[in-house]
Amino acid sequence: MAIIIKKVSDKNELKKFIRLNYELYKKNPFSVPDLYDDMLNTFNKKKNAAFKFCEADYFLAYKDGQLAGRVAAIINKKANSVWNKKEVRFGWIDFIDDIEVSSALLKAVEEWGKERGMEAIQGPLGFTDFDAEGMLIEGFDQLSTMATTYNYPYYPQHMEKLGYVKDADWMEYKIYIPESVPEKHQRISDLVQRKYNLKIKKYTSAKKLSEEYGQAIFELMNEAYSPLYGYSPLSQGQINQYVKMYLPIVDLRMVTLITDQEDKLICVGISMPSLSVALQKAKGRMLPFGWYYLFKALFMKHRAKMLDLLLVAVKPEYQNKGVNALLFSDLIPVYKKLGFIFAESNPELELNGKVQAQWEYFKTEQHKRRRAFMKKIN
Repeated sequence: MAIIIKKVSDKNELKKFIRLNYELYKKNPFSVPDLYDDMLNTFNKKKNAAFKFCEADYFLAYKDGQLAGRVAAIINKKANSVWNKKEVRFGWIDFIDDIEVSSALLKAVEEWGKERGMEAIQGPLGFTDFDAEGMLIEGFDQLSTMATTYNYPYYPQHMEKLGYVKDADWMEYKIYIPESVPEKHQRISDLVQRKYNLKIKKYTSAKKLSEEYGQAIFELMNEAYSPLYGYSPLSQGQINQYVKMYLPIVDLRMVTLITDQEDKLICVGISMPSLSVALQKAKGRMLPFGWYYLFKALFMKHRAKMLDLLLVAVKPEYQNKGVNALLFSDLIPVYKKLGFIFAESNPELELNGKVQAQWEYFKTEQHKRRRAFMKKIN
């Protein structure tokens, strides 16, 4: 039978779109499901501030009457303007191992983009950098993280067969937590702190952190990440949304701010215990017991031995000056006290030497690689 592509038009179809990933990967030990309610908010035009500058539709693929794939078609108008491109993004793509299904899904996005004047297609990408980016091409035997997606090895094979080529690669590292701050690392840290008169700030109140530096954290992210692949600056609406969404749930012991002598933020590091296993146990649901697994992973003593580095941002004029050493000199003792063995770097652009250089004094293992593909639209 022919492949049928159907645009999502109601909440029931959106539910199918969201849950397809879980159904396709429910027996896979490496995939980490998204929380269903989070995905509902992400795809909701009233709740996701990215829709102020993004346009999107979602498509389902059926074969022999059975759901066989999904994909989101997205135009980030701000990113296209910043990078002077006319590109449509494909994201949240999943499909069975059938080239007719993957071809039909991507063709739907290509046609959707072409109707809107786009000249190329790229992905997997989401609305913004806060959504998962890239398709796994190495590390299929490694546990995924909350911030990334997992896919089967046949996915990139399909992309290449369909004429898609590499647009960008991200590397992911296991960074092993040393027993103490490396000596050379500590010397650089002390030198940098004295030379630039920098201060380390810690908080015990999420409310106070949000009030004093919530805005500054995401403004710094905009400044530090602006040269990176496909980045579009966070809007004020997004900043407001993320301050409310993320800062109240982080373990403040694992949040370090560095300011200059005038108390202006120049560096931030935010990490948290890995939620990968908890999300697997929750099966993408907060109820009835999903909340317990997440609470246990975040706050109970016997948490996971892995942590996720969610955000590390340094003001451009302080990059490559050793500020990262000061950041991790503060965080390493915290990680050891909390019992962590290693950290997941999450995706770092292959060509971003500034980021990768910060792991110079640590034992690391590059264990995953993911790719954004692109193709001209005919």
